[in-house]
Amino acid sequence: MKLISNAGTERVIDQLRQWLTPGARLDLISKELSVHAFAEVRDLLSKTGDCRLLLGEEAWEPAALFNGSADIAARGKLQERWLARQLADWIKKLSDVRRASSTPSQALVLIEASGSRRALLGACDLTTQGLGLTPGDRMSLVQATDAPDESLAFAEWFRSNWDGIRPNPAHKEYLLQLLEDASSHRAPSLIYFQILYQLFRNLGDELDEERIIKSATGIRNTIVWKKLFRFQRDGVIGAIDKLERIGGCIIADSVGLGKTFEALAVIKYYELRNDRVLVLCPKRLRDNWTLYKANDRRNLLAADRFNYDVLNHTDLSREGGLSGDIDLSHVNWGNYDLVVIDESHNFRNKATHKDRDTRYDHLMKRIIKTGVKTKVLMLSATPVNNRLADLKNQIAFMTEGNDLALIGHGIPSIEATIRKAQAQFNRWLDC
Repeated sequence: MKLISNAGTERVIDQLRQWLTPGARLDLISKELSVHAFAEVRDLLSKTGDCRLLLGEEAWEPAALFNGSADIAARGKLQERWLARQLADWIKKLSDVRRASSTPSQALVLIEASGSRRALLGACDLTTQGLGLTPGDRMSLVQATDAPDESLAFAEWFRSNWDGIRPNPAHKEYLLQLLEDASSHRAPSLIYFQILYQLFRNLGDELDEERIIKSATGIRNTIVWKKLFRFQRDGVIGAIDKLERIGGCIIADSVGLGKTFEALAVIKYYELRNDRVLVLCPKRLRDNWTLYKANDRRNLLAADRFNYDVLNHTDLSREGGLSGDIDLSHVNWGNYDLVVIDESHNFRNKATHKDRDTRYDHLMKRIIKTGVKTKVLMLSATPVNNRLADLKNQIAFMTEGNDLALIGHGIPSIEATIRKAQAQFNRWLDC
C-alpha cells in the first residue's frame, strides 16, 4: 500500500489512467458526484465494463452536481448542460446505483481487470478535488494498493456496504431526473424570477383586502378604484401592503397592463390619508401624469381631484428654475410621504461622480433619507436591463440604501439572494 498526495504527479486521476483498462469492472463509493470531474474521466469510464455506484446523501442535491468551490474556471466554460447529458448517458449504462443512508466516511474506487484487483481509499470522491484536478484538503489522505489481500479486504468492505442497502430502482431514476433537468434548456430570465421569489416568498400567499385597505379612507368610492380590473386591484392591494410593511414596492407589469392606473389608485389612497405625494417621471411622460390632476375634459379622473406634484427625473439635478409651475428652489424635498418613480429603471445605476452628485444620489439624499419617512413606489416594465445590480440599486431606495433593513421583514439580503440564485441557475444558462 502507498499514500498518494493527490497533487503534482501523484494524483488519483493519474492512477486511474494507469489502472482503468477497457472492460475493467468498477465499484465506486463517493460522497459527491461532480459533472466537472466526470468530464475528465469520461473517456476512461466509457470503456469500462460493469459498474456499481454508491453515493452519499450530498450527491443527491441538484446544486452539488455543479457547485464545487474550486470549479469556477470549469463553470466558466458553460458546458454544464452538455456534461449533464453525457453523465446521464453513462449512468443509464450502470448495472445499479444505490443511495447511502448517511455520508460515507471514505470514498472507495475498486477496479478489477485481468484477474487482478486494485483499490483507492480516502479522499478520492468523484469530484475535481477528489481526482486531484483542483486543490483539496491537504490534511486528507488517499491510499492506493494492488496487493491481493488488501484489495480483497477493500472489496469485502464495499460488498458489506452495498448489500446493506436495499435495491431501489427509484434511486437511479431520481439521479437521471436530476441530470435531465440540468441538461434541459432554461431561460436566463429564470434567475430574475428566482430572485423575486427568494426576496418575497415570506410575505404571504394571500392578500387580505379588508386588513390592508383602510375603509375609512373612502378609496373604494373613488373613480380610479372603480375603473380598475380585478387583477389591477390585486396589484394595488399588494403594493399598499408592501409599502406599509417594507416601505417600498416595484410594480413590474408588462406594457399595457395598466401600471399607471394602479399607481394612481395607490396615490389616491395615500392622498386620502393626507400624505404628500411626488411623482418623478421622464420629461416625455410628464403630460401623462399632469393630465390626471388637471381640470381638463380629457381627464377621466377629474372627480378624484388628485393633488400630487410632478417633476422630471432630470429636475433632481437642478438647484433652481421652474419645472412646470413648480419653483425648484422652493421645493421641500424631505417632506414627501410617498414618491412614485415612473420608468424606475432609469435609476438602475448609482455611480457617483467625484465632483457632483448624480440623479440617483439626489433622490436618495434629498428625498428618501431626508425629512419624513418616505415610501417608494416604482413602476417599470423592465426593472432589469443589463445586470442583476439594476434591480438591487432600485430596491435600495425602499431600504434607504441599507440592505440589512429587509432582513427585519423576513427578507434575505439582496446580494446574498442574487448570489444564491446565480449559483442555483448557473447550470441552466445556455452552453
